[in-house]
Amino acid sequence: MPLVRIDALGTDKERLDALGRAVHEALGETMGFPPDDRFQVLTGHDGTSSTLRYDDYLGVHRDDGIVYVAITMRSGRPPERKRALYRRIAELAHEYAGTEPRNVFITLTENESIDWSFGDGLAQYAPGD
Repeated sequence: MPLVRIDALGTDKERLDALGRAVHEALGETMGFPPDDRFQVLTGHDGTSSTLRYDDYLGVHRDDGIVYVAITMRSGRPPERKRALYRRIAELAHEYAGTEPRNVFITLTENESIDWSFGDGLAQYAPGD
């Protein structure tokens, strides 16, 4: 049920697929999401017609290997599981896509069951009266 958006600079389809696999596996390992629960938007930016901006905030030196990962999921996971998720995404992004862990920028947004519809115009997690 998480919705994942991955934006990467100067990338190709194979790298985007590898990054998507890394995030999906990390979500399964650390958060317990089932293997068929995959909803991802993967976007590559060429640096000309579309690009990503970044600096060295908090002393983390980033370069053109930058990857932004935005995850939206229902609230309720404890901080230690979120930390494990961030760590595992960075490890797998390095292993699968060659992305340096310092270049993996992750944001997690939480919401409630009523905030999801998986099709048919229904709130499957929060049925009506």
